[in-house]
Amino acid sequence: MYNDNPNTTRAISVSELNKQARSLLERSFLMISVEGELSNFVRPSSGHWYFTLKDDKAQVRCAMFRNRSQFLKYQPKNGDRVLVRAKVSLYEGRGDFQLICDYMEESGSGRLQQAYEELKARLHREGLFDSQHKKPLPSHPAHIGIITSPTGAAIHDILTVLKRRFPGLPVTLYPTAVQGEEAIVQIERAIELANRHNICDVLIVGRGGGSLEDLWAFNEERIARAVFNSQIPVISAVGHEVDVVITDFIADVRAPTPSAAAEMVSPDQHTLQLRLNQAKQRLASQLKRQLYFRRERLMALRARLRHPGDQLRQQAQRLDDLEQRMQRAMRHKLSDRQSRLQQLQQRLQNQQPSQQINRYRQQVVQYQHQLQQLLQARLTQARMELKAQAGRLHAVSPLATLDRGYAIVQDENGKVLQDSQQVQVGDQIQTRLQKGRLQCTVDQIITENC
Repeated sequence: MYNDNPNTTRAISVSELNKQARSLLERSFLMISVEGELSNFVRPSSGHWYFTLKDDKAQVRCAMFRNRSQFLKYQPKNGDRVLVRAKVSLYEGRGDFQLICDYMEESGSGRLQQAYEELKARLHREGLFDSQHKKPLPSHPAHIGIITSPTGAAIHDILTVLKRRFPGLPVTLYPTAVQGEEAIVQIERAIELANRHNICDVLIVGRGGGSLEDLWAFNEERIARAVFNSQIPVISAVGHEVDVVITDFIADVRAPTPSAAAEMVSPDQHTLQLRLNQAKQRLASQLKRQLYFRRERLMALRARLRHPGDQLRQQAQRLDDLEQRMQRAMRHKLSDRQSRLQQLQQRLQNQQPSQQINRYRQQVVQYQHQLQQLLQARLTQARMELKAQAGRLHAVSPLATLDRGYAIVQDENGKVLQDSQQVQVGDQIQTRLQKGRLQCTVDQIITENC
């Protein structure tokens, strides 16, 4: 029972107090294991180790004597996370609470970090990180494969980005665990399965953030080699931007987050729509310009095209014009001769000599004869020219073809047929001869190569 009278309470020394406290601690705690971060590590010439173990809320002094530390293969340093096996005690000289350690090893994260560095170095030496092995991502993938947990944040983030950027892009999810021993086998098999299916243009392999232990599956050699052997381009999208795993070095592209991976592989529908509208406007403008040029060209050709009937009418008109000019020339010539004759007769009557009259009469007869010959020659020449012109005109006329025994074949619409492929058996056709027409039915089509 506590006695609050200081005169009857026996005082003890500080050393005795610390000794009793030490004895109480050592009896109350058996050998325990403690995990924490090393700091204030000191290694004096005696070979003993003195250090502090701490976490984010507290710290404790520790000692490890030479007879224990000399057998450890692990060489600790400040900042390491370690696991110690120790006895709870108290250093009586200063009254410091402390742990007397007899064993130390790297804790989980420390061992994992060392394994990470060793695997990274080995795969780098093998050339698995070389850029020559990196496959380019498709500019517009038609199908995306995702290897992750179906319930994690990563698949939600990826699908949210894809829905915003290009909602029509097909996606195949290969569900796997992303943490623990089962994740290693499942992710490896999912990569192999996606390659056997061969329906995806690109694979996104990843998960959301977490501790080093949570992300460790993506530091396993089996998954690293599965990513390297994939024939489909792989994007590693593990954790947050500060998280770096082995698959980031092996994959064809590293994305800082799963959302960033979705951004990489999905085209922006708004940008594509803008480009499509611009291309549509350019195409419409080009088509309009081409139609205008083609229409102008057609009108020019149509203006140059002349129907054979028009040519016949023009030639006939020219022939009539030549005939009229010839008749006018003959009448003018005859009128001149007659006028000259009248003048001579008038002169003859005026002079009255009989002999001169006779001579003039002879000249008149001679002139008349010459005139008739000249007129006959000119008329014959004109007829010959007219006949030649008519012959040439008739030679180019389609009717001349009919005169030589040929026929002109037309379909029901009056279109001239030039190829046997223009009709079918049973079609009604018209055959125009030199005289009359024939209404015919096609019974057989014989194709001949000219």
